[in-house]
Amino acid sequence: MNPNAPQKLDVLGAGIAAVNMEAAVRIVADWIADADGRRYVCVTGVHGVMESLRDTDIRRAHNDADMCVPDGMPLVWVGRRRGHRRMGRVYGPDLMLELCRLSADRGWRHFLYGGRAGVAERLRTRLEERFPGIVIAGTFCPPFRPLNETEERELRAAVAGAKPDLFWVGLSTPKQELFMHAYRGRLDARVMLGVGAAFDIHVGDVREAPGWVKQAGLQWFHRMCMEPRRLAGRYLRNNPAFLWHIFLQLSGLRRYP
Repeated sequence: MNPNAPQKLDVLGAGIAAVNMEAAVRIVADWIADADGRRYVCVTGVHGVMESLRDTDIRRAHNDADMCVPDGMPLVWVGRRRGHRRMGRVYGPDLMLELCRLSADRGWRHFLYGGRAGVAERLRTRLEERFPGIVIAGTFCPPFRPLNETEERELRAAVAGAKPDLFWVGLSTPKQELFMHAYRGRLDARVMLGVGAAFDIHVGDVREAPGWVKQAGLQWFHRMCMEPRRLAGRYLRNNPAFLWHIFLQLSGLRRYP
């Protein structure tokens, strides 16, 4: 059992932490201060929950995480309905900025893993400009497939040399969750965090939704309008299915172990 582990609620079989941004940042900071242990954080919305519902390996990756934060207003609304009134959205790109903001004063080291060719290096430059004194100790651009033995050795050597406190994983769901589940304990990093599109957002390759769109739970629609070919099928399949299954769970008509 991990120290400072947040309370979880069951959302269709995925254990979602009943936290807000302030609590999530505090918990990660406490974990970094703890010299023992290797932990990972899933940043999960409706897409991640539905992938977990369909695939036991993905569900295991979510539920074995040290914290699975609610990166979507529907999960926050479910939590508040169950009595977690202070639960709030922990949006991956914002979580990244909050922890980077604290880094220079606390001496935390960062490693950027993911993105298309050149994105991690561009992100390193952006973060160093935005947060003077931040230490981006390494970057690694993986191929769009599982690592082979040579690539894995290169990654492990790079991480061992960098000794990051925060290892940022910028892959899509569920690739990043499966990666963190497989590599926890195999990489010399205190906390791994899967933040999805945060890399592309912070380098300006993906346009952010306005704040009111995020609060209204409509960021999915904004993203779909920006990338309809890639995302329309995902959202049009997952969102209605989520509403149906969450109705069954909340009404007690079906259990989701």
